[in-house]
Amino acid sequence: MSVIGDIVSAARGDGQADRVVPPTGHTAWLTLFTSGAMAFLAVFALALSLATGRLATSWGNELARTATVRISAPAGQEDAQVRAAVQVLETTPGIAEVRILTDEEQRGLLEPWFGPDLPIDALPVPRLIEVIEDGDGYDPEGLRLRLTAEAPGAVLDDHTRWRRPLVTAANRLRTLGLLSILLIGAATAAMITLAANAALAANAQVIRVLRLVGARDVYIARAFVRRFTLRAVTGAAAGTAAGMVAVALLPSASVEGGFLTGLGFQGWHWLWPLVIPLLAAAVAFAATRAAAFRTLRELM
Repeated sequence: MSVIGDIVSAARGDGQADRVVPPTGHTAWLTLFTSGAMAFLAVFALALSLATGRLATSWGNELARTATVRISAPAGQEDAQVRAAVQVLETTPGIAEVRILTDEEQRGLLEPWFGPDLPIDALPVPRLIEVIEDGDGYDPEGLRLRLTAEAPGAVLDDHTRWRRPLVTAANRLRTLGLLSILLIGAATAAMITLAANAALAANAQVIRVLRLVGARDVYIARAFVRRFTLRAVTGAAAGTAAGMVAVALLPSASVEGGFLTGLGFQGWHWLWPLVIPLLAAAVAFAATRAAAFRTLRELM
């Protein structure tokens, strides 16, 4: 029989066999609390993993499509070099748009570091030209050579040194999120195993009596598996619901907030947390089944 079939069979259970497992007590609330808390944390780990995956793709695509040309020239030559650089850029295959940033835009870029009253006109701030490439892209090395010849004060920054660390960091955060989910699953299995062992030990005398009247170990183990699987599913469902509500209350994505406002689920990704209770059921089923048969062998 498949694992899914075993879980469904365990969920149906047997009313008489269920009496072997105490319906209340520390094992009940321990299983419910552990599965609920772990499911709550798993929702956030999943949200982090999905959000960083989106950021890695977004940062990579956006920074790859844009570049900046910085013009640093002696007084009296800046305007001429800007015009020369723009002419080079506009005649370069692969460049879709060229735009000279205004003083207000450059002041806005510097404002987070120097404040709103920065006298940009009195400072030797280089002129910036925004370059947006088309789908085919351009040859950065060839463009650098042309800019050096036509506008010696022009420096092309294709954002490679900024893009790679950002994308690498986002990918590593996504990996850490997935690793956290695996650790949460392992911790859940460990706690449910401890709870099942405690319940089995507490009912050792009842188990011996059941064996004397002809009950098989499979019959006894099924009662524990069903009870703990249902407890885990109940706790995980509550924890998942609470986690989804908490994620929904996070601020929506915005440019000003950056990474911290983009941690929620988007679109069909909201369906992913619904898998968590099913995974909790599978973990509880496997952990309880293994613990039950191991303990039953020890009680022989």
